[in-house]
Amino acid sequence: MAGLPYMLKIMPKPSTSPPSPANPLVVALAYDGLCTFEFGVAVEMFGLPRPEMGEGWYRFAVAAVEPGELRATGGIRMMADGGLDLLGEAGTIIVPGWRGADTPVPEALCQALRAAHARGARVLSICSGVFVLAAAGLLFGLRATTHWRYTDKLKAAYPDIEVVPDVLYVDSGTVLTSAGSAAGIDLCLHLIRRDFGSEAANRVARRLVVPPHRDGGQAQYIERAVPEVHESARLGPLIDRMRAELGEDSSTAVLARSVGMSERTFLRRFEAATGTTPARWLLGERLARARQLLEESALGIEQVAEVSGFGSTQTLRHHFRQQLSTTPAAYRAMFGRMGTPASGLAEASVE
Repeated sequence: MAGLPYMLKIMPKPSTSPPSPANPLVVALAYDGLCTFEFGVAVEMFGLPRPEMGEGWYRFAVAAVEPGELRATGGIRMMADGGLDLLGEAGTIIVPGWRGADTPVPEALCQALRAAHARGARVLSICSGVFVLAAAGLLFGLRATTHWRYTDKLKAAYPDIEVVPDVLYVDSGTVLTSAGSAAGIDLCLHLIRRDFGSEAANRVARRLVVPPHRDGGQAQYIERAVPEVHESARLGPLIDRMRAELGEDSSTAVLARSVGMSERTFLRRFEAATGTTPARWLLGERLARARQLLEESALGIEQVAEVSGFGSTQTLRHHFRQQLSTTPAAYRAMFGRMGTPASGLAEASVE
């Protein structure tokens, strides 16, 4: 599951996401046979007190699918805050796994999810929780993902869903799905980033001691997550240097020569170690840096393009449109924390 951004496989991201949730109440489902890890992800991300985030941070509740005491994986028993009526109050609903891909989903739960979504609630699934969203009809005609073990079963059971098998998560706007358990962390951080910006997501990630951003289009797993010792001694410093020098010449020939490999060997070993090609990895790093600068600095668009390694505003705009379905100026207007500088206003008039 480790690796680096695989930007050319990124799923579309809505360009109209609000800077903060209109309804901050996050409700996680609990059910008999609850997937403990997935539920723990929801609690860790949205249920912990975080006074450092201010008064606008999320509120959290747990809604039971069945009444009474519930059993969770690992011998845990729990009581929820309420029943399915809580879904009617939620701004975001999390389905933390499900008790089995072949296990029927209660119609009462499906109806409650449909009603909440129709009212405007966002619905997010982790791992096998996608089967609950599918049963409720919320994924009809949309892209979605789940753990790689379940993708074929999801395709067969719901042919009207465009199943994307080899990504960490898919953001379809108000319906979001993630791959295996740990990918739920990535999706929740992505949602926090949508709501509050990269600085907030980075602070949460730092507290969790996890990478602050693994893009949704990244492969679920790679053949060899850690290169052999003799390779890591060469590839590790190279990757650090590429990240620090985003505007430098990073052609395959130059990179391969710098680590003493043939181009063919270098490409094979880089992809085996990171899950992507050098060009795609570098694009992901440049986009991440540009987004950070647009959110947190007052640099003009031209300066952002230069510092992030794109070289020109034209190239920066091209990749923002292609990968993020928006423009740098529109992104800054939505997520910027420093206000829009004069050059940013000029950029907006051009775009």
